[in-house]
Amino acid sequence: MKSLKKFFNINHIAIIFVLSIIFIFIFSNFSFAAYPKLITTLNSAFQKIESWLVSLSTPAAAVAVCAGVFMKKFSFGDDERMRVGKKLIRTALISYALILVLDLLLSTIQNLLTSA
Repeated sequence: MKSLKKFFNINHIAIIFVLSIIFIFIFSNFSFAAYPKLITTLNSAFQKIESWLVSLSTPAAAVAVCAGVFMKKFSFGDDERMRVGKKLIRTALISYALILVLDLLLSTIQNLLTSA
């Protein structure tokens, strides 16, 4: 018990505290309120991918909806083809809406993070 008190006296605790503060200041990384180059590159790459995704999904959804309409129109009473045409139209519209909602959500989050 006495040796434990001797080990943890005030001088040892003060020395450990001062050394830990010195190590924190020596080995800390300061960014000086600037984005690192890797983060800037990744952000620009994700923005390009997002813009390409939206620009490519619009014609793809239009083609899928047109294919579903033509499939439904030229089914000539075949119930299976009408059902497949309706399903194609529905899934194309839902997928396009999902892409637009994700784009809106990502831009909202990005605006909230940059304004804070």
